[in-house]
Amino acid sequence: MKITILSAAYPLRGGIAHFASLLYKELVKTNSVDVVTFKRQYPSFLFPGKTQLETGDNLEIIPTKIEMDSINPFNWIKVGRRIKSDAPDLLIIKHWMPFFAPIYGTIAKIVKANKRTKILTICHNIIPHEKKPGDKVFTKYFFNSVEYFITLSKSVQDDLFLLYPKAKQKLLFHPVYSNFGESVSKQIARDKLNLKSDKIMLFFGFIRDYKGLDILFEAIALIKDKIDFTLVVAGEFYSNEEKYISLIQKLEIENRVKLFSDFIPTNEVKYYFSACDVVVLPYKSATQSGIVQIANNFDKPMISTNVGGLSEVIENGKTGYLVEKENPKQLTDAILKYFNENKEAEFVNNIKNEAAKYSWSEFVNGMMELVNE
Repeated sequence: MKITILSAAYPLRGGIAHFASLLYKELVKTNSVDVVTFKRQYPSFLFPGKTQLETGDNLEIIPTKIEMDSINPFNWIKVGRRIKSDAPDLLIIKHWMPFFAPIYGTIAKIVKANKRTKILTICHNIIPHEKKPGDKVFTKYFFNSVEYFITLSKSVQDDLFLLYPKAKQKLLFHPVYSNFGESVSKQIARDKLNLKSDKIMLFFGFIRDYKGLDILFEAIALIKDKIDFTLVVAGEFYSNEEKYISLIQKLEIENRVKLFSDFIPTNEVKYYFSACDVVVLPYKSATQSGIVQIANNFDKPMISTNVGGLSEVIENGKTGYLVEKENPKQLTDAILKYFNENKEAEFVNNIKNEAAKYSWSEFVNGMMELVNE
């Protein structure tokens, strides 16, 4: 089959780009695949980070056509006409926020006119966590040209059905992010990151308010004198950094929190996950999370709030613990239970037994079944 993928992809950074890379590598085993990515993903004034490009060494590079400009409608028409002429059997479009719906909708509508190409979108979210005016209008503009939908959690599926009750869709698990290299021993990882505590918790990824880092700080303040631990916070601030620094000082947890407040390059990710005993996701809202599937890739148990689709992947009492959102006391109790009852080995073994459910081959097979029905 001849396939084109539209997505953020190398040389752009982040989870969506990594997803596109791994999807390409699975599809290209049996198909002819092109990946089309952005030459301008966001205008600089809308981008909260320091760089939109992947950094670091030993990058997994895939061939990409760097063509799309998210804010130039003439570019959308040009790219759409080129792909229409190329006439792939399947156009796969990655959807994660409505900002990109106008470019995707325009391209999809043009390509669809060739009467050959099927249009499928993989939905990480339908409506974003941080809602803005026009989200639904933009999303519907894009979805009107889509024939098949892959949703990555039940909550995303529910949101899709609110917009399109009869959508041709399939719910598939978000596959693991297996592109960060092999894990290393805890001691090697901790030495590299200069971590001295007996117990290490990890909060990983871009720091946005909906991810509940403030709730986690309140939780660890309750146990700062009860056990020896360090909370590693690794990721670039996409929210007001000073607010979190002030909260650390107010709660007097400076000696319990170690900040790595830059984007973590691909080749460095393995050290953060290898170093920790447990990954903590104190989200206030979520649909699904790529961080969960990085943790699964490194066989790391998780303590998470029970929001969105997280409970579909994290099995309470088996591969981690689930607690109520915005409840520091419950989060504290789960952390203490995990460490005091030495749950790591048991949970790690359970995660390994679940690994087949999150393979890329399983994901692609499910996607193709939907298209071929």
